[in-house]
Amino acid sequence: MPGTAGSVPAPSAPAHDAPGRGARQPATRAWSETPLGEPGTWPPALRAVVEATLAAAVPMAVAYGERHILVYNDRFAELLGPRHPDAFGHPAADVFADAWRHPGIGDLVERAYRTGEACHDSDQVLPLAPTGGGRPGSRVFTRGCSPIRDDDGAVLGVLVVAVETAPLTRRLENLSALTSALSGTLTLNDVARAGLRYAIDSFEADQVAFGVDDGPGWRVVRRVRGELLDEVDERLPPLWRRHPADSEAPLVTTAGTGRASFESDGQPLAQSATDRHDERIRALAAVPLRTPSLRGALTVGYRDSHPWTPSERALLAAAAELVAQAAERARRFENQHGTAQLLQRSMLPEYLPELPRLRLAARYEPGVDGNAAGGDFYDAFLLPGGQLAVVLGDVVGHDVQAAALMGQVRAALRALALNDPDPPAVLRGLDRLVGSLGAEARSDELFVTVAYGVIDPADGTMTLSSAGHPAPLVRRTGTDGRARADFLDVPPGAPLGLGGRRMATDLRLAPGDTLLLYSDGVVERRGQGLTEGFAGLAGAIAAAPAGDPRTLCAVASTAVPGATDDDVAVLAVEHAVTPSRSAAMEVPAEPTAPGRVRHWMTDQLTAWQVPDQVVGAAVLCTSELTTNALLHAGTAARVEIDLSPERLLVSVADSGTRGRVVRARTEALSSRGRGLGLIEQLSDAWGTDPTVRGSTVWFEMLIPPGDRAADPDG
Repeated sequence: MPGTAGSVPAPSAPAHDAPGRGARQPATRAWSETPLGEPGTWPPALRAVVEATLAAAVPMAVAYGERHILVYNDRFAELLGPRHPDAFGHPAADVFADAWRHPGIGDLVERAYRTGEACHDSDQVLPLAPTGGGRPGSRVFTRGCSPIRDDDGAVLGVLVVAVETAPLTRRLENLSALTSALSGTLTLNDVARAGLRYAIDSFEADQVAFGVDDGPGWRVVRRVRGELLDEVDERLPPLWRRHPADSEAPLVTTAGTGRASFESDGQPLAQSATDRHDERIRALAAVPLRTPSLRGALTVGYRDSHPWTPSERALLAAAAELVAQAAERARRFENQHGTAQLLQRSMLPEYLPELPRLRLAARYEPGVDGNAAGGDFYDAFLLPGGQLAVVLGDVVGHDVQAAALMGQVRAALRALALNDPDPPAVLRGLDRLVGSLGAEARSDELFVTVAYGVIDPADGTMTLSSAGHPAPLVRRTGTDGRARADFLDVPPGAPLGLGGRRMATDLRLAPGDTLLLYSDGVVERRGQGLTEGFAGLAGAIAAAPAGDPRTLCAVASTAVPGATDDDVAVLAVEHAVTPSRSAAMEVPAEPTAPGRVRHWMTDQLTAWQVPDQVVGAAVLCTSELTTNALLHAGTAARVEIDLSPERLLVSVADSGTRGRVVRARTEALSSRGRGLGLIEQLSDAWGTDPTVRGSTVWFEMLIPPGDRAADPDG
């Protein structure tokens, strides 16, 4: 019959006990302080329902009377979040004042009370407390509302049962997001990040791991919920750990056998635990990653017991299939990418000449997706007469043929220059070479441009010739201390192989000037004219904080906004005002290495009379870079320091296969809690350079004018 609630029982005495044996009242208020009054005065039906509600293992609440006074159990209290305990014994419309009148919120309870008929709704978003850091209103529930009747059939209230359906819905949505994320991955590092992020967020797990076969053993990367060093900084690759082939880790067992395993309560990592995080895991699922060319596994763990439902097992299997396919693609890409990059970089000089008055730096970045060898190249070498030869060239194409031609041109140029360094003569010899190669290949599509120069280190005089190459750029600092960048008036000439008259330009690189040679990938952008590209390059070089070659190479590679499909090559030569002092240290891959680097560097910089504030900041930054190199590359490293009166330059090079480190927000943290964000804050410039066998991260700190040491030769 329609709900006409009887009079609310009058309170008699305070009571905190639940109305029935074995049930516990979840609120801090006494029953007598609520409109329900003492349990002894309640109708038997209400008493029975409240007792069942308080003892239930699922979220349940009683909405009593016309005002829908709330009485609920502990599980429902969790859903209320900050509304509990004040919500207990108060009208539902007051508790949910901001949403009660919204469709699907209060009307379901009111309809059940008014009509006396049970009703329910599915997939309703409710304004309840979030879990895992979500926002209120982001959880989806299926609710059932049933009338509570007294012995006479009058409706006393409504029993509300809420079952959250969002976990499954959210996991399905996350699975779609995982598919999208994996479609953009190129390397195993990318796949690991995407897979681990999905597993820890979608399943709200305490620990997840991803591992693949690697030679005779396995390499595994783990992520722990709430662990700062794993969650904050994704600029560096994940920290991979080696596992032997016979490891007893469930991940290795599943990867080897191809069979999934699910443990709901126990110590699944007891035999393979490496730290306290592993030891605390009680429930663990391990699903295999299987493709024709890859074996691996994905694990999801909890610190509490966790029954693995059929839907969870199905979702994990589906996710594992997606991750496995992406990992196989990534492995193929890395193999191809590694071959192309090895071919490309093996044709570039591993080290540049070191001269007292000339400082050199170079940078090369592959175009397209980095999955092909390109034709850009640079070189710098000493000539028999003591001069420095510098060259930067560009062979059209992004394939093995382009790289092979580049190698032939570079080798021939060096041979010709060592015999006769005169720039026009060298270009005439290269004309004959490229013409011969074109005739041999029966092709007139060999297109090669080159800028080649000879510099006298004693006085900075220079002779430059160009074969269809973009004009070199010189950064100069005026008497007012302001820098400017000017393109040199070098006759461009025709590309190699087309012949024509080869001419040269003589000029002088004054102390403090920096010469910049670059490929067209630096200034060319789709939909943008070359004029804008050249202007952008000149403006960026002039605005650079200093004329240091390494800084200018980094600035030039990103001077013109927009993406480019072409290779980028830059070579910079600075005529130093005063000679710089340099030192280097080989760093073994040992836990104590960063400490040894700190002591060595402190002693060296102190001996050079570097200001204390610069010493402290430089040592801290170098320690971070050394630690990152040892952790993420897994190989020995080399630390180099170069001090001039105006700046300190520090570089840390590894010989591993670490990917490109990208710039990120200053406030972000690294795997040691500071990392690259710290470098960005403390240095005046920093960057990363790919090298022949690894990568180099460097930073530069300017020396305050009043603290500059005297000329070491003075």
